[in-house]
Amino acid sequence: MIDLRLLREDPDRVRASQRARGEDVALVDALLSADERRRSSGVRFDELRSEQKSLGKLIPKASGDEKAELLKKAGQLAADVKAADAEQHEADEETKRLALQLGNLVHPDVPVGGEEDFVVLETHGTIRDFGAEGFEPKDHLELGEALGAIDVERGAKVSGSRFYYLTGVGALLELALVNAAIAQATEAGFVPMLTPALVRPRAMEGTGFLGQAAENVYHLEKDDYYLVGTSEVPLAAYHMDEILEADQLPLRYAGFSPCFRREAGTYGKDTRGIFRVHQFDKVEMFSYVAPEDAENEHKRLLDWEKQWLTGLELPFQVIDVASGDLGASASRKYDCEAWIPTQGKYRELTSASNCDSFQARRLAVRMRDGKKVQPLATLNGTLCAVPRTIVAILENHQQADGSVRVPAMLRPYLGGREVLEPVAK
Repeated sequence: MIDLRLLREDPDRVRASQRARGEDVALVDALLSADERRRSSGVRFDELRSEQKSLGKLIPKASGDEKAELLKKAGQLAADVKAADAEQHEADEETKRLALQLGNLVHPDVPVGGEEDFVVLETHGTIRDFGAEGFEPKDHLELGEALGAIDVERGAKVSGSRFYYLTGVGALLELALVNAAIAQATEAGFVPMLTPALVRPRAMEGTGFLGQAAENVYHLEKDDYYLVGTSEVPLAAYHMDEILEADQLPLRYAGFSPCFRREAGTYGKDTRGIFRVHQFDKVEMFSYVAPEDAENEHKRLLDWEKQWLTGLELPFQVIDVASGDLGASASRKYDCEAWIPTQGKYRELTSASNCDSFQARRLAVRMRDGKKVQPLATLNGTLCAVPRTIVAILENHQQADGSVRVPAMLRPYLGGREVLEPVAK
């Protein structure tokens, strides 16, 4: 939720942000109108209540016709107060409803456009020339099946398409990745967290996942719970309705959780293997900081993601995500995309998003600095989305005989294994 005072003072900036996102600009004027009605009805209610209190003091002192007239006036005033209260409540609810539909303000440096209009900021690592090495690279599924690591056939039998089993060294590889990611995050000062996978509607709405992203959310209607698509949701709601002291900040958490996504609208895309699935595990970084520190924290999150991918010895690029692909909560987002040899292109592995005070306002997370209380800023960054990371490792570190070299960083978490070997069928 954006600051309504900013909306009133600079509506053109908000309109420009909506336009950059490809969202409805008319929503800005509707919200301005609702906010004006909310404030004027509040003033009207306060005036009537003040008059009612003043009248209430006069009645006990009056008598005869004067008292009768005052009682008559008090009755009418009570009806007016009740009507004004109802109008104030209605205007307040309408303002909240419209404000929740409005995306965060896009950072002025974000490239404008859709999914393909990102800007490449950096590239890291060297893309292997498999031709020069004398063999054609296999894709992750062929490698994973040969290693006894991935079973999508039985995943589909049990749960349907886009589900899978990680078996043998595949399961061990996930555990190694998770432990390595948590170790890096802990060393960087993050508090490790195991978070709920089911949350109430307010947590999901407060983080911005019930707007344009709602189609990808699983909802358990009978119990009115949502399955999270990222531990960002329970981490953002962890301090909901709290006031944090400024000297406590920054607060940094590294959440590990299962994640669930419907992947609506992606039929026919990435159907092979485990790149785009309905359930996966992820390690997510989350920061609560003072608003003035948000941009620097955003860069820190990106640096930790770059450190992680460099440690996994993966070639990757960093992109500045375009305005139309930000999601409702982010004012700016950087993605790290790893090279996937059999696809011949970079694909997203991690994201780092600066949400400014957008989520904090919706979740009522504030900071106190002296006597001043205000919304703080929240940021999130994926450290390891397990299946996609496994895809990148298998394809980039494969060898001609079908084995896969284990990056040095992961070997201590895999019992010292240097190579994953194919298993006999």
